[in-house]
Amino acid sequence: MHLFQRAVPKKYDLRITVAGDAMFAVQIHSPLLDWRQDYEQIEYRVMQVPDKIADKIHLYLDHFRLVSGCFDFAIDADDRPVFLECNPNGQWAWMQAPTGLSMATAFADLLEMGRS
Repeated sequence: MHLFQRAVPKKYDLRITVAGDAMFAVQIHSPLLDWRQDYEQIEYRVMQVPDKIADKIHLYLDHFRLVSGCFDFAIDADDRPVFLECNPNGQWAWMQAPTGLSMATAFADLLEMGRS
C-alpha cells in the first residue's frame, strides 16, 4: 500500500513532538524535499508551538484518545502549515541532542505520572 500526496513547495518542515502536556517544536531545514535522505544536511531550529497549531493538536489527540504523538507539517512559502501526518509512535530521540530539548524527560514523566 502507498500513500501519495501533493508536493508542497516549502520553506521548511516542522516536527511537533507531544508527550502529555509537553510540546516540542523543531523546524527542520534541508535542501532536499525529503530530509530523511541525508541527515547531515539538516539544520534544526527550536521554536514555540503556534497557539493555533497547539489547539488543533490537542483536539486531534483528544479525539483519538492519545497522550503522545509526532506531528509533521510542511510550512509553505506563505508560512501556512500543511499537515502531513501524526505518528503516535513517532521517532523523536534523534532531535534531542542537536536541539537540547528535554524530550526524554517529558516521556519519562508521562510514563511515570501519566498526563498532568
